[in-house]
Amino acid sequence: MKRNTDVEATIVGKFLVMSPLLDERARRLWAAAESAAIGYGGDALVSAATGLARETIRNGRRELVQGVKVTGRIRQPGAGRPDVEETQPGLTEALDLLVEPLTRGDPMSPLRWTCKSRAKLTAALTAQGWRVSSTTVGHLLHALGYRLQALRKTQEGTSHPDRNAQFEHINTAAAAFLAQQQPVISVDTKKKELVGDFKTAGREWQPTGTPEPVRVHDFPSDAVGKAIPYGVYDMARNEAWVSVGRDHDTPAFAVASIRQWWTMMGRAAYPKATALLITADAGGSNGYRSRTWKQELQHLADDLRVPIHVSHFPPGTSKWNKIEHRLFCHITENWRGRPLRTFETVVDLIGHTRTAAGLRVRAKLDKRRYPTGCVVTRAEMHDLALHPHTFHGDWNYELRPRPS
Repeated sequence: MKRNTDVEATIVGKFLVMSPLLDERARRLWAAAESAAIGYGGDALVSAATGLARETIRNGRRELVQGVKVTGRIRQPGAGRPDVEETQPGLTEALDLLVEPLTRGDPMSPLRWTCKSRAKLTAALTAQGWRVSSTTVGHLLHALGYRLQALRKTQEGTSHPDRNAQFEHINTAAAAFLAQQQPVISVDTKKKELVGDFKTAGREWQPTGTPEPVRVHDFPSDAVGKAIPYGVYDMARNEAWVSVGRDHDTPAFAVASIRQWWTMMGRAAYPKATALLITADAGGSNGYRSRTWKQELQHLADDLRVPIHVSHFPPGTSKWNKIEHRLFCHITENWRGRPLRTFETVVDLIGHTRTAAGLRVRAKLDKRRYPTGCVVTRAEMHDLALHPHTFHGDWNYELRPRPS
């Protein structure tokens, strides 16, 4: 993409210098020569840089192939088809009203509730009595300053007043733990995936004309099951454990995944650990309001004989959780364009995820059942060794091991 931008900028510079010296034919041939030098995509780049129509550039390339003949005939300036605004005054304004009906035209416009493609804009103008083609509509839209635009995610909604303060609290706590060589892990559940012959996003290198066949529809009834990857990312060691569940994403499953990480990786990495810090989202199976989450963590603290500190990110800020951009995005990249036919396929693809920064991942299928609807009473909550922190005790708390 950067190379295309540089090439286009170079052509723009050349065109600004050469254009005053070129007549119509020379301009066409010069643009065709530049396009031929670029190769694939040259017509589009030269057209965007010079404003010449692609058909004009293609005509120039045909002349170059046939051989350029010296001729004194040059079409006079102003010759050719007259501008559409000269033959149909008011067309540009009519098009502008259709594109932006709320701010510039009638809110009852026929295109108020439909996509504004060139074909539909052309049809709407034709219905109003204008004689115009889709190509001309495209040129007019560019002249009016319109471009194809995608939606941009910038509005996060109302943020909590202590949002930034909680970020600073998490960063301070994590830095302190890491300085003392104590484990700090980021946890979360990755998006659930249907297991079976279903399409996944992205593309994979395959022999030409032989794409791997998958089902047309993603019906859950056709799936082998649903994979639930719960990740535990070790911030200090750039390592991760992923438990792939096949039942329900419950707090019991979340804590069981953390327990698996400790058994398979954490215990050997931190033999002298005296505390554990967990950073998690505000909702889901590891949400700060979940009583079951706290009860399961208490059982883990009792078994490990290690205090467990928990800090939750404020609501609506899950994308800042380290595991999102240190682990999950790389897992998605690793299985792009590959059907997740079996649970073993999911586990293997997750376990073979690697990055140039040294990320290493281990994964295992969790076949256990995790029932939903578990209720933790107030009496059971009172028995927990739960110690809220001074700052936002609902988001930051500690579960200490209870006497054996």
